[in-house]
Amino acid sequence: MGLTGDKNWMYYDEAADAVLKTLNTSENGLSSGEAKNRLEKYGKNELKEEEKTSVVKLFLSQFKSFLIIILIAAALVSAFLGELIDAFVILFTVFLAGVLGFVQEYRAEESIKLLKALTSPEALVIRDGKEVKIPSSLLVPGDILVLQAGDRIPADARLLEALSLEIDESSLTGESIPVGKCTDIFPTETPQPDRKNMVYTGTSVTYGRGKAVVTATGMNTAFGKLAGLLGEIERERTPLQEKLDQFGRWLGTATLIVVAFVAILGIFQGFDPFEMFLWGVALAVAAIPEALPAVVTVGLALGVRRMVKRHALIRRLPSVETLGSTNIICTDKTGTLTQNKMTVEKVYVNGTLLSVTGEGYKPAGDFFNGDKPVSEDVHLHRLLIAGALCNDAGLFEENGVWDITGDPTEGALVVVAAKEGIWKTALEEKHRRKGEVPFSSERKMMTTLNFSEDGTYAYSKGAPEVILSSCTKIFLGGREEELTSERKQEILNVVNDMANLTLRVMGFAYRKVSEDTLAEDAEKEMVFAGLMGMRDLPREEVKTAIATCTSAGIRTVMITGDHKTTAFAIAKELGIFREGDLVLTGVELDALDNKEFEEIVEKVSVYARVYPEHKLRVVEALKKKGYIVAMTGDGVNDAPALKAADMGIAMGITGTDVSKEASSMILTDDNFASIVSAVEEGRNILKNIKNFIAYGLTCHIGLVLIVLVGVLAWQTLPVIAVQILWINLITDGLPPMALSLEAPDRGLMKQKPAKAKEGLVSKRMIIASLGLGLLIAIQSLGVLYWALGNGTPLPKIQTLIFTLVVVSLMFNAFNWRSERYSVFSLGIFTNKSLIYAVLSTILLQLAAIYVPFMQVAFRTVPLSLSDWAMIIPLASTTLIAMEFTKYLEWRRHR
Repeated sequence: MGLTGDKNWMYYDEAADAVLKTLNTSENGLSSGEAKNRLEKYGKNELKEEEKTSVVKLFLSQFKSFLIIILIAAALVSAFLGELIDAFVILFTVFLAGVLGFVQEYRAEESIKLLKALTSPEALVIRDGKEVKIPSSLLVPGDILVLQAGDRIPADARLLEALSLEIDESSLTGESIPVGKCTDIFPTETPQPDRKNMVYTGTSVTYGRGKAVVTATGMNTAFGKLAGLLGEIERERTPLQEKLDQFGRWLGTATLIVVAFVAILGIFQGFDPFEMFLWGVALAVAAIPEALPAVVTVGLALGVRRMVKRHALIRRLPSVETLGSTNIICTDKTGTLTQNKMTVEKVYVNGTLLSVTGEGYKPAGDFFNGDKPVSEDVHLHRLLIAGALCNDAGLFEENGVWDITGDPTEGALVVVAAKEGIWKTALEEKHRRKGEVPFSSERKMMTTLNFSEDGTYAYSKGAPEVILSSCTKIFLGGREEELTSERKQEILNVVNDMANLTLRVMGFAYRKVSEDTLAEDAEKEMVFAGLMGMRDLPREEVKTAIATCTSAGIRTVMITGDHKTTAFAIAKELGIFREGDLVLTGVELDALDNKEFEEIVEKVSVYARVYPEHKLRVVEALKKKGYIVAMTGDGVNDAPALKAADMGIAMGITGTDVSKEASSMILTDDNFASIVSAVEEGRNILKNIKNFIAYGLTCHIGLVLIVLVGVLAWQTLPVIAVQILWINLITDGLPPMALSLEAPDRGLMKQKPAKAKEGLVSKRMIIASLGLGLLIAIQSLGVLYWALGNGTPLPKIQTLIFTLVVVSLMFNAFNWRSERYSVFSLGIFTNKSLIYAVLSTILLQLAAIYVPFMQVAFRTVPLSLSDWAMIIPLASTTLIAMEFTKYLEWRRHR
């Protein structure tokens, strides 16, 4: 909201100074105290969202299921017929199931809120005279925004400074062509789309940079006035949810058919119709995994939160599934594979290659020609001035630590100039910038115009070949001489030699121009000043991460704008490039048609000197070959490739807002190793989901078989309706949640990626679940046969089977910590959550058979020690059988 109501719509017709005065601010920004006061007064910079589901509604929504409604109806019928205990037990069980579902969904909602908070956009503002990043929700009228290419505009604002600034306003106006911006004053009658001195919430910077004062926030912005459409939160159904639904429908349909058949058969065999109705409903509820989606959602949410701790922020839940299937990672080099801390190590001036000492951003070091120190050299001085003035970075010291603001490459140029005593802040006071052409990945160069007492100079920096193409002279031997083709070739040879040392090389040029020259017109007939070679060392952990990818069946491909030789050297050092692989430059890629490129794309492991649009072509070619592609990016022009990739990965530190919005995942530390950690976590989440589905499947199969055979063979109900409901409640609650916390198998990253269309449960898991379910049924039916033969009363028989099923399922929970590895090799106590879950479930079962009022409710009788002596060994065979199967498989594959 604006400080003066709708006055914010009129700031375009006032001078910038007048706007600052009206908003009671300055170009140095607000103080932190004043910003806090304004935030309290005007509220957060947020659009109103649709009303959230209340806690009460969330709880009541747990009882909308068709089967739950049938259960409630059954309870009411029971009460009407005088069966008050049955009615109470059914309602109590339904209530507990509702509480469990509510807790799971509430935790999932809270997890999602956390993720949304972590992905909230940030704004670069000037507060207390310093540039700082703050959540855009904390912006207030009067804040000074610093705008750069790739930024999403977080509030409506009046421009104070605009250097080649272009804004994509398609999200607001529908116009696809970026709008050039300026700081001019416009007439009052100017329509909103033509107010070129204003920027608006939701639009994005495509080119240039600028500064602006915030005039409106939240619902008072242009976007906020569009009916709050951006406040609506859409919930996508994920592929995982679709698979769960298909699985549930398949199992549910099969179960209902069996249940209906047995219920009708039971009625014909003389069982009470109402009892068979209750039993049929209870068995259907127990057999259909209706709680599975909630458990899976919590499992996903908990897994995604674990990913946050490993520096990977998942923006869309379907991405978890994609992570498990990724088989190619296309990654940028700078900052992702390397530390993104550039240090100038070599300088080429006056035909001589100099070495520079010092590391990091500390401005301490010397220049050497061989073993001889170099100082006060006019050629070196001019080169360093060009690097410091054609530059948007800054150098500062805080608590004894030197650091930079801005781009690391530009920061390295500021640092190396300071080593020679040339401080950028002091230099800019004498050489005031009056114009610029910003760097872009397409142009590969940047130019500034600086005015001084000595005249107006243009300074350029960029890719050596681009800089050389703009030069006709060279500063050599203290004077400007013609830059002949032979001298150009000598310089390019030096560039190649420096690149072979894995240095990133930049060229520099200058030119004296007239006062009325535009920056874009100065980029011709320039004077070549020299080269600087800088190094960005590989991250120590990346080489191991790439080796892990290789063993996991995932190829790593480097895509960089760096020189071919530098890219090749780094790729070889990290293990990305292997014998037989190809290195392709952007020029070579452009020379290939789509068919030619698709024939070799699988062999290319390094792309060098490429533009962002080349990334899109690489992604499309790999996807045509059937690969599941993850792509990293940080710039505005990376957005199409990020969106086209199966898994778009944006850089959290250096990434632009536009690239983050196009991504599926954000790396909070810009580190390639975090991608590998995320892939491992993604695979583990899917592994755990599949395992607790298999665990539940065993339970449902076992119960259906027990009752089906019991009714058909002995005309006896082995377990009654309330007991079935209880089994469903306590076994489908805590154990599956604990299984979702299981750590990755030690061989998880040595397995091949899962196929994208692979089902939730493999044939192997279905066979294992069927076998274990059959085993539980055989145990229970054996007890039934033995007890009936000994004349054991029916309540005692039902209590024995009721308890045997629960204890067997608790042993079964340990089976599904891993599909392949023995629980003893994993360590019985390594998943303490499962230990607690099993113990809690056993305690609940003990209460059901020993607490008097629960005995009445569940029709149970106390069990003796001899009964337990039979139950525990029988139940343990569920674990023993699976352990034996795993052992045989281990022997076969050893």
